[in-house]
Order: sequence, then C-alpha cells, then structure tokens
Amino acid sequence: MYTLVRRYLKTAVAFLAIGLAIGGWLIARRELAGAAPDPYLVSAHTHALFVGFVMMMIMGVALWLFPRPDKTDAQYDPRLAATAYWILTVGTAARVGGEVMRSSLFGLNMSFMWLRLSIVAAGFLQAIGIGVFFFTMWTRIRPVGSQAREARGERF
Repeated sequence: MYTLVRRYLKTAVAFLAIGLAIGGWLIARRELAGAAPDPYLVSAHTHALFVGFVMMMIMGVALWLFPRPDKTDAQYDPRLAATAYWILTVGTAARVGGEVMRSSLFGLNMSFMWLRLSIVAAGFLQAIGIGVFFFTMWTRIRPVGSQAREARGERF
C-alpha cells in the first residue's frame, strides 16, 4: 500500500472519529438535555461520516485495488489523484468546521454571510474533489483477466 492510499484511508478514519464525536454530542444533548438536533450539527455529522469517511475510504481502496493504468493511458495521473485528495480533504474539513461554527452562532441572529458563503464553497470543493478523482480513475475501471475467463464461459 503506497503513501497516497494510506493518506486517503487514514484521513477517512480521522473523519470517522470526528463524525462519531459530533454524533455523540448530538445524542447526549437530545437524551440528557432534551435539545432537538441542531440542523447544522446534523449536517456536519453527516458530511464527516458520508463524505469524509465513506467517500474517502472508497476512493482510497479504489486507488489501491483497481487495475494499474494501461501503459498507453494518458488520462490517469497520480498527481490528479493527490490533488483530488487535497481538494476533498480541505472541502470536507471546511464544510464540517463551518457547520459546527454555524451551529454555535445560530442563536445570535447574525447573518455571518462570510461563513455561509464559505460553507457553500466548501460543498463545491467536495464535489470538485470527487469529480477530479473519478475523472482520473475512469480509465482504470476496466476488465483485467475477467475478459478471458468470461470468453471461456466462466460466470461470476
């Protein structure tokens, strides 16, 4: 397992820990203080788990397990996979952090347009990071070995 794969997987685990911590806070507030779930914390919890953990884990495992790029493959570029990692990590961290900040400022009746705009921008970074990753990985989604077995009539 090489460095970029480990980076994706370890970052996924870090986002899992963050998501679980936010989830623990949400359930403790609900059950012990009778507080309704804050929509911003729910969003932070969801993005930490689904984008930060699940998507990063899927992307890291895909990078590790998919067939190597073909020698003639001009689309796959490991630098793009690394760029996608940074875009997605920054976007998800900013999204989760922004949502948590928004939750703590919710009762102040202030607009905080800069925070709202940064949350939107972070969401776009998440989408861009995922798009860049799958753009560069697209040509690695191909049959390797299975084509010959299918030609012989083997079914999987």
